[in-house]
Amino acid sequence: MRIVTYLEHDIERIGLFLDGLVYPCHLISKELPTDLLSILQQGDAGLAQLQSLNQKIISDSNLQHLGIPIDQLQILAPLPNPPSFRDAYAFRQHVETSRANRGLEMIPEFDQFPVFYFSNHQAIQGGGKVKCMPRHFEHLDFELEVAIIIHKKGRNIKAAEADSYIAGLMILNDISARTLQIEEMKLNLGPAKGKDFASAFGPYLVTMDELASYKTSPKEGHIGAVYDLKMSCTVNGIQVSSGSMADMHWTFAEIIERVSYGVTLYPGDIIGSGTVGTGCFLELNGTGKRKDPNYQEQWLQKGDIVEMEVTGLGKLSNTFIEE
Repeated sequence: MRIVTYLEHDIERIGLFLDGLVYPCHLISKELPTDLLSILQQGDAGLAQLQSLNQKIISDSNLQHLGIPIDQLQILAPLPNPPSFRDAYAFRQHVETSRANRGLEMIPEFDQFPVFYFSNHQAIQGGGKVKCMPRHFEHLDFELEVAIIIHKKGRNIKAAEADSYIAGLMILNDISARTLQIEEMKLNLGPAKGKDFASAFGPYLVTMDELASYKTSPKEGHIGAVYDLKMSCTVNGIQVSSGSMADMHWTFAEIIERVSYGVTLYPGDIIGSGTVGTGCFLELNGTGKRKDPNYQEQWLQKGDIVEMEVTGLGKLSNTFIEE
């Protein structure tokens, strides 16, 4: 099941995406809430109602006329108003390479627990234009990631049970202003201003049953579901990044266990995976300069189009403009 949130006459609506068409849920069922957060707050029952609606659309030919081509709608982030947004650091290749580029050994704590930070849950958007201030364009960067949404309240959740708390997966572009980030992190806090202006998600939320055929084994010594979903990113049509979600060192289940230790998770909370290996210019530029001092760095410029594609999760496209 693929869940879309879109705007209709300034009203937030949810729809189900099938075969290139979005089926507005409010036209098919008057019983469902009209926003995704309210459905997630119903836990398993809320998702079950959506699954039932999805099956009804597939089986009832009388509903086919309700489908709207997705490119005719103003698509928002799947969940535009999450209660919180945390981003983890789960891909070893990205961490190890980024440290090597700075002349640092791999940090042993990476293997001891999954780390994360809080980002701005009020700066969430879908595809389309991303407004940036002039200082954001000082080494503006993308980050190729995936993210989950929690759909059940829980506290002190064990990794062995944590996958049942995941409503689904979506693409995340964790947009980063590197100059601001590097300046503030010299003070041993952050990232904050380097990250808080925009995070892009979408184009839809995909429930885990849709991805069962891609399920694979986690890394040795780890537990939780892992999916071999190919991840790629292009800038102005030129591929710059590629990887796989299967390369996650820490699983989302293990991240949930860490996040929920002594803390209550709520329906709608978003957790990102962190950057896949090769998944940002910061890493790519560092590797290039380490191998060749004359390497020409690349950063996002005004008007650049960043497209991220993940197997089963669709394509997220953003254009960067000055505010």
